[in-house]
Amino acid sequence: QVQVVESGGGLVQPGGSLRLSCAASGRIFSINGMGWYRQAPGKSRELVATITSGGSTNYADSVKGRFTISRDNKNTVYLQMNSLKPEDTAVYYCYAAVGTARSWGQGTQVTVSS
Repeated sequence: QVQVVESGGGLVQPGGSLRLSCAASGRIFSINGMGWYRQAPGKSRELVATITSGGSTNYADSVKGRFTISRDNKNTVYLQMNSLKPEDTAVYYCYAAVGTARSWGQGTQVTVSS
């Protein structure tokens, strides 16, 4: 079993920055990738960014050049979000992948508003 906890959300003005953190615990040696999704009100959950155990990254087109996913060890990943826009407002969810199964966190709210 793997447990995931996100932190770092909040309210920020357009053009501002936030850094989200995601810490996994439990059977972390079995994690082969982690990533972030987001869900805005009335919309379906969408991919934001992923990072494999080898360090390869993937981003949604809407965040390329503004968001950066990184990892400092096997069980903690970060999402640095710059040049935030109102359309980035959503609940951000982190996951940890073990094989084809994913363990999800509870989500952290990001609100971009003036």
